[in-house]
Amino acid sequence: MAQLWGGRFTKETDKLVYNFNASISFDQKFYKQDIEGSRAHVAMLGKQGILTQDEAKQITAALDEILADVESGKLAITDEYEDIHSFVEANLIDRLGDTGKKLHTGRSRNDQVALDMRLYTRAEVKETDELLKKLLETILGIMEEHTETIMPGFTHLQKAQPITLAHHMGAYFEMFKRDRLRLHDIYERMNYCPLGSGALAGTTYPLDRDYTAELLGFYGPTLNSMDGVSDRDYLIEYLSALATIMMHLSRFSEEVIIWNSNEYQFVEIDDAYSTGSSIMPQKKNPDIAELVRGKTGRVYGALVSLLTTMKGIPLAYNKDMQEDKELTFDAIDTVKGCLALFEGMLATMKFNKEVMRKSANHGFTNATDAADYLVNHGVPFRDAHGIIGQIVLYCIDKKIAIDDMSIEEFKQFSDVFEQDVYDAISMETCVNKRLTIGAPGKAAMENVIALERKYLNENP
Repeated sequence: MAQLWGGRFTKETDKLVYNFNASISFDQKFYKQDIEGSRAHVAMLGKQGILTQDEAKQITAALDEILADVESGKLAITDEYEDIHSFVEANLIDRLGDTGKKLHTGRSRNDQVALDMRLYTRAEVKETDELLKKLLETILGIMEEHTETIMPGFTHLQKAQPITLAHHMGAYFEMFKRDRLRLHDIYERMNYCPLGSGALAGTTYPLDRDYTAELLGFYGPTLNSMDGVSDRDYLIEYLSALATIMMHLSRFSEEVIIWNSNEYQFVEIDDAYSTGSSIMPQKKNPDIAELVRGKTGRVYGALVSLLTTMKGIPLAYNKDMQEDKELTFDAIDTVKGCLALFEGMLATMKFNKEVMRKSANHGFTNATDAADYLVNHGVPFRDAHGIIGQIVLYCIDKKIAIDDMSIEEFKQFSDVFEQDVYDAISMETCVNKRLTIGAPGKAAMENVIALERKYLNENP
């Protein structure tokens, strides 16, 4: 059992205890980060004269060799090591002898693992952001193509008012844009280096923490050594952001599932992103959308788990904090996979424009505009509301849309109606007269699309 402690112990650790305590099965995931952090630490030790320049060069070269051997498969990370830190150090000592034992001067596993996790998470935040950017590009492409594709907008899952597909997609664009902003905020707050915090109280060695932070691309060192090793609020923030991303993906997936149903037929999912039934040959199932919706709970669980783990931990480091890794790794991988698959599904999805428009027509989505027509001709709004309600009941009974009524039928309900009512309640008029910023009118949407394109160009 390779471990970095034991001098004050007189008995061998029980094997079950060792296995329960070990983290190598999952923290091997950031072997690159552990070696990257060690290289920076050694460079700083050499700069400060804590190690000789020759010792620093030897250790750095050996660390590079270990990294190359791991990546080539020549050196395997096995469970004989307690964690990734003991793996790296043990192999370093095997290659350099006593010189390798000097690597850990001025640091603890507490600040080492805090650094590794921060380096790993920082990179994953960037990768998540890149996947969100790609999804936004796909959504914006759909918006640009469908500024005139009329569909019903819904409240309470009931057809409400006519909008365009561009407008509907624009709502999700805003959601995922805010998700990117949250990731950027998290990056800004977390990009400080905990290395040099020691176990909790710093060290007596003359470390240059600013130099270490600079080498690793951080804005600077953390300003309290206890906080540096004993909080994981940046992970909680990241998991919260991931949970919010999944919530947005889940809502979008729910709509895709509904739109793909035989009852709606708004969209057709590409065969590459669908599955069939083992017994019903006619089926084409929206499995990707369903799985994204289902995996949302998995990511929520990771957030709640870490919050629960951290809530009762006194300062400073406690072993409970080892539980931050597996659930975080899983949540990150889950979200990245969901983003990639959902974007692929969306990019290949076909929209049935005529079906959407017909649905808007027969859902009485222009009823509000019909009421506005009466108001604009002097009818009090409450009276106008009642008249249109009667017209809707009439149309339901006749199985027609409001647009299908003759002018004679209109006049049965109010003498105010004239021939111009047809233009006033056409789907195009209903949509395009809504020209305030954020509304579905074509001119308004084109303005918003230009702003969104500018945002993507300026935030690569």
